[in-house]
Amino acid sequence: MREFIVEADGGSRGNPGPAGYGSVVIDAATGETLAERAEFIGVATNNVAEYRGLLAGLRAARELDPAATVRVRMDSKLVVEQMSGRWKIKHPDMKPLAAEAARILPAGQVSYEWIPRERNKHADRLANEAMDAGKRGEQWDAAASRAALDAAGPGSAGSRALPEPSGPPGDATAGAAKAREALARARATEDTTATEATTDTAATEATTDSGDADARAARTLAATPPTSHETRPSVGWASAPDLGAPATFVLLRHGETPLTPQKRFSGRGGSDPSLSAVGREQAERVAGALARRGTVQHILASPLARTRETAGAVAARLGLEVVVEEGLIETDFGAWEGLTFGEVRERHPEDLNRWLADPEAEPTGGGESFAATAARISATRDKLTAAYAGRTVLLVTHVTPIKTLVRLALGAPPESLFRMELSAASLSAVAYYADGNASVRLFNDTSHLRP
Repeated sequence: MREFIVEADGGSRGNPGPAGYGSVVIDAATGETLAERAEFIGVATNNVAEYRGLLAGLRAARELDPAATVRVRMDSKLVVEQMSGRWKIKHPDMKPLAAEAARILPAGQVSYEWIPRERNKHADRLANEAMDAGKRGEQWDAAASRAALDAAGPGSAGSRALPEPSGPPGDATAGAAKAREALARARATEDTTATEATTDTAATEATTDSGDADARAARTLAATPPTSHETRPSVGWASAPDLGAPATFVLLRHGETPLTPQKRFSGRGGSDPSLSAVGREQAERVAGALARRGTVQHILASPLARTRETAGAVAARLGLEVVVEEGLIETDFGAWEGLTFGEVRERHPEDLNRWLADPEAEPTGGGESFAATAARISATRDKLTAAYAGRTVLLVTHVTPIKTLVRLALGAPPESLFRMELSAASLSAVAYYADGNASVRLFNDTSHLRP
C-alpha cells in the first residue's frame, strides 16, 4: 500500500484579510513531490485558510491513490488537534470545513502530526504565492511556481527535510521522476552545456559507445572534497586528456523474489531466496532487451541465488559466461533480514533511527553499515574499471550496490540512497573514464518490462 505525506498551510494578511492556501503531496518512501495545490480564496481568517489547504491536500492525495494511507503534517496546532479529535470545534466557520475534510478519506487512512513552521516551508511558500497572485488580481499558476525551489534551495534555513522512507531503500515508487526534476532544476540555474549533453537522447542507451558529448559531460563532474574511500582527480575543460572509450557498467538489479513485493529486507545474511515466477519472467524480458542492444561483452554477478539466476537468463541469450564477483553482494541487514520496514521500526526503533541518520550505523545484530558497503563497492568498482577498460560489462547485482555506484558517480551524500527508486529487473548505466571521472547514462529503466 502506498503512503503519502500531505503538508498544508494557509495564511491571511490581516486575519481576516486577503488569504490563500498551499498544500503538497509527497511520496513517503522517496520524498518526491507528487502534487502541489495553491489558491487565493479572497478575504478569510488564518484558520479558514489552513483548513482550505488541508482540504486541497487530501483531495489531491485521493486523486493520486484513494487507497493510500496519508500522514498530514501541519504547523497549525489548532487544525491538527481538532482533526485528531482531541479538541472540540466551536467556530461556525470551521465546523463544516472539518466535517468535509473527514469525509474525503476513511478515518483509518489518515493521521495528523504537528510540525514546526520551519519544516513546513514548501506549503507556506505555496500559500504566499497564492496570496501574491491574488494581490495582482490573478490566480496561482503552477507553471510559474518556485515554491519547491525556494523551500529546498541553498541558504534556506527553513527548507523541508525529506521524510523518512516507509520501506527499505529501493522500494520507492517514484525516484526516477525526482531525478528528472532535480536535473530540470539544475538546468534552470546553471548554463552548462555539458549538463545538456548528459541528457541527450543518445545517452540514454545503456550500452552505446561513448561520444564527445559523454566525454565532455564526464569532465564536468564537480570537484567536491572526497571522503576517505572516494578519490577524485582534478577536473577541468582545458586540461582533460584524450579519455578514450570508457568502461561502461550496465547495472541490472535482479528480478523479483517472493520477498520483493512484501518489501522485506533481503541482504546477504538472509535466506538467499531464488526468483519467483514473476522474477523469472522479468529476467527473460531484460535478457531479450539486452540481446536486442547487443553490445554487452561480459557478465558479472553477485554470488547470491537471485542474481546468478537473473544473470543466467541473460547469458543464455547472449552466449556469454557468468563470472561471480563477491564484491557485488548485497548489504548484510543483520537481524532485520526478512522483516518489513514497519516490523523493524516496532522491534528496533532506536537502531533503525540511527541507521537512517548515520551511514556508519549498523543494523541490529551486527549487519553491514552503508559506509562499509560504500567502501567495498568503491574497491570493487576500481578493480573492475581497471580490468574492463573500454569494455561494456553487465553487472547483475542488488539495490544497495547499484545505488551506491550511482551515488559515488554523482558525488552525492549517503542519504541520497533513500531518495532513489530502483525497481526489480531495472537497468542503469555508468561510464567510467580514464581520468577517474564518471557519467551516469541511465537510471532505473524498466521499459523492457512493459508488454
